[in-house]
Amino acid sequence: MNLTKASEFMAMYARPLDRRRFELLTGEGDREALLAALNAYRNPDGGYGHGLEPDLRSRTSQPGPALHAFEVFEELAPMTAPEAVALCDWLESVTLPDGGLPFGLRVPDPAGCAPFWADADPGTSSLQITAVVAATAQRVAVHDTAVAEHPWLDRATRYCLDTLRTKDELHALELTFALWLADAVDDTEAIALLGEHIPENGLVHVQGGLEDEMMRPLDFAPYPGRPVRSLFKPDVITAELRRLDGEQRDDGGWRVDFASYSPAAELEWSGYATVKAVSILTRNADR
Repeated sequence: MNLTKASEFMAMYARPLDRRRFELLTGEGDREALLAALNAYRNPDGGYGHGLEPDLRSRTSQPGPALHAFEVFEELAPMTAPEAVALCDWLESVTLPDGGLPFGLRVPDPAGCAPFWADADPGTSSLQITAVVAATAQRVAVHDTAVAEHPWLDRATRYCLDTLRTKDELHALELTFALWLADAVDDTEAIALLGEHIPENGLVHVQGGLEDEMMRPLDFAPYPGRPVRSLFKPDVITAELRRLDGEQRDDGGWRVDFASYSPAAELEWSGYATVKAVSILTRNADR
């Protein structure tokens, strides 16, 4: 991994939010500046929109962007922000009676939005989106007591842990995000149950995605020292880390392996992917 080239890539191509995330990740950042960059996507209701989720360009607050907001709140640690618990309040307001979040709410401005966001059913709970939002919020809760004690987080977590135990088949993304949540709350029984859906090589095809789009071991278990890592042999993880390192492009950045739905999204995902790759490689190198 060439950090100098990665930094140059971020300066040339990434949106301000991901530049601030990269700076903090590499030891040169400012937490207040990162929070300010995130708040550019915030709505008065406490939710987030305005393209924070690159394939969801709508200005409206949506469950999907909440994931990316919680990613930032996690990265701010040990600093906490009142916006995090306000986001929990907003999520509680759109949670359905069974405790799950809808995949998406009504989108009045669908330009540049992926069809699966624009056409989502706001009246049906989604294990996929609830699990990924709750998993990331659980990681914030480690250092933010207000998030940890918020009733929405407990409701959403219970919905996911109950639902994953009743589904015989899981979409690759449902599987990934359910594992993230089980790992975040140290539910070893759920991790073992979900692990039965993953072959030894750790590759699970993403149904409905690109022909070669896969969820890989580092998608399921990106960081060392977590219970979910027990699902994969050490040599599998080592090979995947080498693969990720080798995917750095000549321009210094990484790319996503899924389709984007607007020119802006394609560019924004590359900055996001570069932050993610550097985070994974750095944290694994430390062990």
